This record gives sequence, C-alpha cells and structure tokens, in this order.
Amino acid sequence: MLHDVKAVLTRSSATIWQDAIGGMSLLVVLFGALHLPGVI
Repeated sequence: MLHDVKAVLTRSSATIWQDAIGGMSLLVVLFGALHLPGVI
C-alpha cells in the first residue's frame, strides 16, 4: 500500500501541486464570500 502511494506521488507530483494551489484558492474565495456581507 505504501509503495503504491509513493509510486502515485512520484508520477503525478506536478499535478498534486496544481491541485493544492487550486484548493487553496477555492478556500480563499469561499472565505472572502462569507465575509462579504459583513463588509457591505
């Protein structure tokens, strides 16, 4: 199992970083949208 996880991470290391950046940007947008009614 651990060997399989390591193999997947080595094959798709570039896309893992892109997915992480995309997920963080979605959280920033969600955080901003939730605080927007308090600003207006």
